[in-house]
Amino acid sequence: MDFDALLGNDALKQRLSVSLSRGQLSHCYLLSGPSGSGKHTLAKLLAAAMQCTSVRRPCGQCAQCRKALSGMHPDVITVDDPEKKTVPVKLVRDACADLYIRPNEGAKKVYLFPRAQDLNAQGQNALLKCIEEPPAYGVFLLLTEHAEQLLPTIRSRCVELRLSPLRDELLHKELSARFPDAQPDALRSAMLRSGGYLGQAVDLLNEGSELLPQTKAFSEAYCAGSAGALLRVLAPMERLKREQLRPILLQWAELLSSAAASRSGPPPIGAECSKITQSHTDAQLLRAVEAVQHAISLTDANVGTAHICGMLCVKLSEN
Repeated sequence: MDFDALLGNDALKQRLSVSLSRGQLSHCYLLSGPSGSGKHTLAKLLAAAMQCTSVRRPCGQCAQCRKALSGMHPDVITVDDPEKKTVPVKLVRDACADLYIRPNEGAKKVYLFPRAQDLNAQGQNALLKCIEEPPAYGVFLLLTEHAEQLLPTIRSRCVELRLSPLRDELLHKELSARFPDAQPDALRSAMLRSGGYLGQAVDLLNEGSELLPQTKAFSEAYCAGSAGALLRVLAPMERLKREQLRPILLQWAELLSSAAASRSGPPPIGAECSKITQSHTDAQLLRAVEAVQHAISLTDANVGTAHICGMLCVKLSEN
């Protein structure tokens, strides 16, 4: 298996394979790259390699590998609370205390931080104490989209593994296999918009084919330029809770932003995006994007959904 499950990044994978074969592993790795660049895939593979009992690591077949790759290994610990905006410092301190308890069954005790950039100052300082002089079996994998947000003292103690975009031919081959029914323009647009990162391209293509019912209805009403049609879409949404309204608005913002960007860049993804592009001017699209983004900010400020939907009906009808 080795690191083949991670597409591209050949130099990085070769570097890790050599380090593993020589037993020259670091106690702290910083996995950096944008969303969708493969950080989580690499983290799983690296955690499995740390526990693997075969000669070629990770083999993907031994019990230790299978547990690590499935997220079931007792000595691969994720330090995060996805419901919190920042990683609670208590979780970091708990991990640091747990570090001095020997592994249950693996060769290493691996602590995975999926949102290292979301550690506040207290959390980073607590982590720094752990990574300065950990026991020989302790390993830290810090995943981040913004490495510069980590303290220089933390970064200096890490081996940085920076994920690179995929080559066009490799990305196109993978996307074509995953989306055999996608139109060539949609594939090309996803490749350009993603910057070469597979995860982002997949998300873009999924968004184009899996629009929420409210988004489809909004697209039809907005393209028709009918205030009444927009009202019929938005009025039922007034009864939604803010946490239900927000993902709908995020999809609207993405749809409108993609339509605006397609004026001077890659072609639009999906029929709805294409219709919006054709039915409105650049200025109208920009005003619509601003209105929806303002609505999203109001949901974050705990403004009532009825007020938000009313505001949107007025702003979008002005277009």
